Amino acid sequence: MRTGIANLPLHYGTAPRWLFDRMVKLAKGVSEVVVLEYGQDEFLRKLSNPFWFQAFGCLLGFDWHSSGITTTVCGAVKEALKNNELGIQVAGGKGKTSRKTPYEIENTRFSLSTNKINKLVYASRITAKIDNNCVQDGYQLYHHCFIFTEKGKWAVIQQGMEGCYARRYHWLSDEVSDFVEEPHSAVCSNKKNKKILNLTAKESAEARKISVDLSKENPLRLVRMLNMKQSHAITRKDLSPQTIVALKNAYELQPDNYEELVSLRGIGPKSIRALALVSELVYGKPASCKDPAKFSFAHGGKDGHPYPVDKRTYDNTITTLKEALHKANIGEKDRLHAIKRLHSLL
Repeated sequence: MRTGIANLPLHYGTAPRWLFDRMVKLAKGVSEVVVLEYGQDEFLRKLSNPFWFQAFGCLLGFDWHSSGITTTVCGAVKEALKNNELGIQVAGGKGKTSRKTPYEIENTRFSLSTNKINKLVYASRITAKIDNNCVQDGYQLYHHCFIFTEKGKWAVIQQGMEGCYARRYHWLSDEVSDFVEEPHSAVCSNKKNKKILNLTAKESAEARKISVDLSKENPLRLVRMLNMKQSHAITRKDLSPQTIVALKNAYELQPDNYEELVSLRGIGPKSIRALALVSELVYGKPASCKDPAKFSFAHGGKDGHPYPVDKRTYDNTITTLKEALHKANIGEKDRLHAIKRLHSLL
């Protein structure tokens, strides 16, 4: 995979209404073309590719180097696909809206079985818990976008903030064979952190196994283990009452594997970290400190860079896509093929 580097700073404010309305129309046109030409699964695959997603945001006219490209592009796609005409639905969003994701999945208009809906809700919850608890990189999640199809395939685009910079996490159902080991399509950031606890790395397999075994131990014994050695890595926060309560709940439930442990209610980053510390200090099985992030990241941008949005050109693009889709729907595929050749004329 090609890599590059781009800082994604926090830009305050929102996209102006005149721009967002156009973003929705263009996002709908592009989505329809991709689905018509390549299918629903390929659309999810493209969204899970950070380079394609970033290019998509630039095409829609948002700031190419702003962290807001994630939330705004996802918001535009959600609005564009709200009628489910393409057999694709977008759930979740920024802040409080992200917590509505399970409700939006459960109330989908797709004819999905109860079992498939439950799997989608679980996928939404576990991906958020993994990136917030098992990848302790200092970025606090505040945006969770869950895109799924009428056949039950899904993709996740979520983002966390550390100070004024963002980190974006991409997931794709077709590429997830194990939720707790190397599950991401990509993790994009402007920098890599030196102090990190990455329990999704292959190198953390033993630490995960020991964590599950420890969760089945009496929590009081676990506290004694944490007090066996003094280390700069252990703080009072790792021994907080809430952590002990969470570990007590895990002890009572006796999880079978690490994914089940992580999915338990009440098991948060402090509990996960405490178990990992015992694994290292007592049993000599450290978790990985390798940062999973990869450095990555036509119509102008809303802040005038690289140039102000050209409304006339933007509207012409929307019109061209509409005409192409209309003709494609009545059998004139050549019109879509002509769009593919546009790049040779630019």
